[in-house]
Amino acid sequence: MLGANGKQKTKDGWHRVVQVLAMACIVTMISACNNDDEIDIEPNGPQPEWGPNIEPQMLAVIEKLDSLVGQPPLYERTAEEARMAPTPKDAVLAVMEDNGIPMPPSKVDTTGQEIAVEGGTIHVRIYTPKNATAPYPGIVYYHGGGWVIASIDAYDASARALSEKTGAVVVSVGYRQAPEYKFPTAHNDSFAAYKWVLSNASSLNIDGTRVAVAGESAGGNLAAAMCLMARDQNVQMPVHQLLVYPIAGYDFNTPSYIKYAKAHPLSKSLMQWFFDKYLRSPEDGDNPLISLVQATDLASLPPATVINAQLDPLQSEGQEYADHLEAAGVAVTAQVYEGVTHEFFGMATVVPEAKEAQELAARELKEAFEK
Repeated sequence: MLGANGKQKTKDGWHRVVQVLAMACIVTMISACNNDDEIDIEPNGPQPEWGPNIEPQMLAVIEKLDSLVGQPPLYERTAEEARMAPTPKDAVLAVMEDNGIPMPPSKVDTTGQEIAVEGGTIHVRIYTPKNATAPYPGIVYYHGGGWVIASIDAYDASARALSEKTGAVVVSVGYRQAPEYKFPTAHNDSFAAYKWVLSNASSLNIDGTRVAVAGESAGGNLAAAMCLMARDQNVQMPVHQLLVYPIAGYDFNTPSYIKYAKAHPLSKSLMQWFFDKYLRSPEDGDNPLISLVQATDLASLPPATVINAQLDPLQSEGQEYADHLEAAGVAVTAQVYEGVTHEFFGMATVVPEAKEAQELAARELKEAFEK
């Protein structure tokens, strides 16, 4: 016979079972966030005509972004209207909410600062890792958006991941944008920010001998251009350049522009809209700071990591620039990630390929910092 104590023990046992099962569910959720291969996200619609082999997690983000942005497309809006539209970051957060994916805890501290540039000031956000020891290496990071839209905040996930994974202080640069500020303003602002980091390395707890540059899309173009500008103006060179699907040309007839002309979130029409806003005239498109693939002298540039997305109009020029760097004797690691689109790099909480790309970028940067 079971007495009162026996019943209580049985009840407590069931409580422990329930607690164990609940903890297992929580661990599973956290594991899904840390191991993107386990994230089961299903898109709502069929694969798009421009991306028949798009990965399901990537498609889910694109579907969500398209639903948030709505009509008309960005390239039919003014710059001011386009800047107010939801971003890929918003789409990722919405997909995470829809699928019960928790936000990983932050491993960095952030501060903001205004710095002087010619004709004004710009804002930088400084990411300092919590799990590393000063003096830290440094990364000057440039966000994307075609030199027209987006912001430091829209690309926060990328800058944060680079700081967390490399143990570096990341300085994300809020350069001035077009059409209010035409070429070469964003490039000059970016170079001023790079020199500011070198000059203020000590106060930023950065080892000034270990500073790299990194960027995505238009920011990838800026990061590459910073290396050219530093070399040509006898400024200390970055130890590495991380170029993520960089704008590297002004040719709308490359194989990837033709094949992925209607891709989302970046299309041929949107790229033409960006160039129309930033360039003073079509002749600026031939400037090697814009059309990197036309640069005639790539010698003595820092080692490069070039990351491209398959379903992206910029894939061909990104690969071509990597080939040109290698032909000039620059050490290059180049990788095209299949089944993903432009903007995938900062989506590691939901897109497995983004996590893989971030790990590759971090390994390459850490290797450069250790030399």
